[in-house]
Amino acid sequence: MPDFVPIYSTPEAAGLARFLLAHYALDDPLTCRLLSRGMNDVYRVAPASGPRYIFRLSHRRARGAPDVATETAFLAHLRRLGAPVAAAIATREGSLFLRGDAAEGAREGVLFEALDGRDPVINSAADARANGATLARIHNAAESFQAEAPLYRLDLDHLLRRPLARVLASGVVEEASVRDDLAAIAERTGQRIEAFDGLSWTHCHGDCHGFNARISETGEAAFYDFDDGGPGYLAYDLSVFLWAKVSFGRKLIAMWEAFIDGYRAARSISAQDLEAAQAFVIVRHLWLMGEYASRADEWGRDGVGWIARETGFLKQWEDERLDGRLF
Repeated sequence: MPDFVPIYSTPEAAGLARFLLAHYALDDPLTCRLLSRGMNDVYRVAPASGPRYIFRLSHRRARGAPDVATETAFLAHLRRLGAPVAAAIATREGSLFLRGDAAEGAREGVLFEALDGRDPVINSAADARANGATLARIHNAAESFQAEAPLYRLDLDHLLRRPLARVLASGVVEEASVRDDLAAIAERTGQRIEAFDGLSWTHCHGDCHGFNARISETGEAAFYDFDDGGPGYLAYDLSVFLWAKVSFGRKLIAMWEAFIDGYRAARSISAQDLEAAQAFVIVRHLWLMGEYASRADEWGRDGVGWIARETGFLKQWEDERLDGRLF
């Protein structure tokens, strides 16, 4: 037995190619190139002929096992209804996902279509509108989707309370006053959201921050990366885009307004849901902090230390965008 148990391993590309050829109807030789690693391992897959693909190998996560069964079923549903998304490719046996054995244990994998188009531009109002329009189409299609047994429910326990607990348990935030501030902010935010009456529920993308998309030549946004999704608050799904335009020093509120314009062109938004999205910005930030805190033993304290410095942003958002608003 080895002296050390791995937390996380990176598969060797040639071995991954053999694994994919064994399970998918792909032409040999097959070239695999690692694109990114961290939250997941993502590879570009190029067969000898035909289209290219993206293979995502799920990483361990404190929030629970990757819900690839629900994710891939939702993508298949969206594709049937014509929504622009990267659909999962079936294995030789007809499954939309599989599992492989890594040094640290079983990991889930999905082979996706590689989307055409370009990356979105962060300060492009046209790209923001395109993202809003596609999210609206996804929410429209979600009305006829019923997940069989989703592992994630994007409620306040999943998005706020458990992530806060991970931050506080990680040891990264050492100063008692900061820990108290984070707990108080989370409590106030949860109360604000729970004070709303009748917030809409949908099947969320879960990570619509503007860059999990490709923009086509005609300006349409096609979405990928649904692995944070599940049944949850519609206001949260909207808020992720707003959060991405105001967090970490960004001041791009105009992009949020363009995003909402694009969404409303395809689907209406209730005043309640739009108002609640402001509070869900804090929820989203705390969720991300919890994700990073849960990986402190893998990435190291230096890699996640930023979460101890985020109370300033959270307090400022409360003061400027939430206090005194009607709920």
